[in-house]
Amino acid sequence: MPFSTTALNQSLNAVTGGTFSSLAAYASLHSSYSGTGAAELAGGSYAREAITWNNAASGTKTTASIAGTYSIYAGGTVAFVGLWSASSGGSFGGMGPNGGGSQYGFTSTAAAPVVFTAPFSSYTNGQTVVLFDSAGATISPDFTVGTVYYVLNASGATFQLSATSGGSAVNSVTVGAGIVQGITVESYGTSGTFTLSGATLSEI
Repeated sequence: MPFSTTALNQSLNAVTGGTFSSLAAYASLHSSYSGTGAAELAGGSYAREAITWNNAASGTKTTASIAGTYSIYAGGTVAFVGLWSASSGGSFGGMGPNGGGSQYGFTSTAAAPVVFTAPFSSYTNGQTVVLFDSAGATISPDFTVGTVYYVLNASGATFQLSATSGGSAVNSVTVGAGIVQGITVESYGTSGTFTLSGATLSEI
C-alpha cells in the first residue's frame, strides 16, 4: 500500500538518525553508480564531508548544514553523491545523481526506438539523465540502473535515450517503468574543488 506523508517522514528521519544510527552523516563523491558505495573518489586530499539534516516534511528531507567543499584530484570525475555513517568505512546509505534534478515517474514502450513518457518533465536534447527502478516498477532490461543516458527527440514529456552523446536511440522489446532524473557529470582535467551546497532525500 502507499505510505502516508507522515510515514514517509518518519522513515526518512530514521535513516538520518533519531533512535537509529545515521546512515547519512557523511557525504561522498562517486564517479559512477553503485548500490554498495563503490567507485568513490580516492586520491589527493579528497575526504568525505559531514552533513546534518532538517526534520522531514512533505515526504522529503533537506540538509541543515554541510561542510561541502571537496578537493578533487586531476582525472577525478564526480557523477553521484553518496551517504555514509562514518568519515571512512562505515555503512553505506545510498546515492543520488550530482545536480539534484527533479525525479519523474516514467513509462517506456517496447519499440524501436523506445519512447519514454514522463509526465511534467521537459527534458532537452543532449541532456544527461539516469534511470532507477521504483516501488512496483522496473526499467526495461535494455537499460541499466544508474547508467548515464543522453536525451534524444525530446518533445514535451516524451523523449528517447541514447547510450552515447550523438548516438542512436536504444531499442527494446520490453516495456518498462521507473524514475528518471537529470544528472551532471563533472570531469577534472586538473586538480580543483567541488562544492556540494545541499541535498534532498526522498523515497522512490
